[in-house]
Amino acid sequence: MLEFGGNKTHNEDAPRDTWRAVKRGLLCRCPNCGEGKLFRAFLKPVDACAACGEDMTHQRADDFPAYLAIFIVGHIVVAGFMATDTWLVLESWQHLMIWIPITIILTLAILPSIKGGVIGLQWGLRMHGFSGEAEEPMLAEPAHEDAR
Repeated sequence: MLEFGGNKTHNEDAPRDTWRAVKRGLLCRCPNCGEGKLFRAFLKPVDACAACGEDMTHQRADDFPAYLAIFIVGHIVVAGFMATDTWLVLESWQHLMIWIPITIILTLAILPSIKGGVIGLQWGLRMHGFSGEAEEPMLAEPAHEDAR
């Protein structure tokens, strides 16, 4: 982007601090500036940062945040269940009444942060169009036949 006088406002080739971008994403903030909100709804990212104008339509987090949330929550819940089962004798229905709500609440609590971290990682590594280049290669133009 050029300002009046021809000076660049953003250096497209400058290295990005990937860990800072991931940390800002985990805090649900713009990975570029850290000021603007990353989500406009629970898991719906903004189209562009309100503070710096960074385009967020390129993000492709897809199912990866859900896989990470399952991995993290699964380890916490299974460890908690096993620890509880060693020192406290409970019926199966009692375990279900404890661990199902914990699983649901914990998953819903960490999912936005994980998705923000994935978007920050994509931004930091210039993935999926965050590099400023077209996401898909341009198709070659069809050859024109010479007119007689």
